[in-house]
Amino acid sequence: MRFAATLLLALALTGCAQLRQTPPAATTEARLSGRISVTVAGDVHNRGTGGAASFELFGGPEAGRLELSAPLGGLVARASWQPGLVLLQTPDQERRFDDLDALTREMLGEAVPVAALFDWLQARPWPAAPHRKTAGGFEQLGWRIEPRLPALVATRLSEPTVTLRAKLDGGDEVTP
Repeated sequence: MRFAATLLLALALTGCAQLRQTPPAATTEARLSGRISVTVAGDVHNRGTGGAASFELFGGPEAGRLELSAPLGGLVARASWQPGLVLLQTPDQERRFDDLDALTREMLGEAVPVAALFDWLQARPWPAAPHRKTAGGFEQLGWRIEPRLPALVATRLSEPTVTLRAKLDGGDEVTP
């Protein structure tokens, strides 16, 4: 949880230490960008956590990169993945993880399905897992997905509640 608090503080403060921007690996690489916020609900024993940042998502579920920038534009975290390797770079350190779930669990205290985000952000279910249609969207991987292009609200259905809000570039702001 200390690492999550440190990362969220880094996102809130632009500071002097920033990662160097990296251009996409290839001109055909998929790219989504906008604003994202993640909130993990608290309980009687723990305070909730959360944060917001600008994001750029490159590649796809098998191999890709997620870059998070502070409000004033400095790149403060970069997660990259490929088969067998998941890496998180911050201005202070570089860490390796077994998979994307382990990385998001370490960052936020709870796993967030990054691989599914590529499809969820485009208002469609991730084809690698079953889904169920609902009145406002669909449920998949234990999350309720409510796409409202160019925005998305994804809420994990189990406790503690995790809410992810994302707004693709070209629309209204995301509110945490």
